[in-house]
Amino acid sequence: MFPHERSLVKRLEGKPFVLLGMNSDQDRHETRRRCKAEGITWRSWFDGGTGGPIAKQYGVRSWPTIYVLDANGVIRYKNVRGEAMDQAVDTLLAQMSGGKAGK
Repeated sequence: MFPHERSLVKRLEGKPFVLLGMNSDQDRHETRRRCKAEGITWRSWFDGGTGGPIAKQYGVRSWPTIYVLDANGVIRYKNVRGEAMDQAVDTLLAQMSGGKAGK
């Protein structure tokens, strides 16, 4: 997953797009170590375990869970990966700019 996420962040640099990561495994120090080892450049943090406050608020029941939110913070897509994630993000960016989705 991380290679795709890295390419998405790079492709959308300078656009109104933010990727956030939330981790539940291990502990805060392991999360930092893993982010560095995996080359994660986007904001990613430890939520205090699988029952952490963010996971509870968003109803996360399995890992990984992916949410794509629109500019108003509304969840528009859930558990899209790879090309489907790209299309979801491109669609929302196009809606923001009044144009058509595309790379």
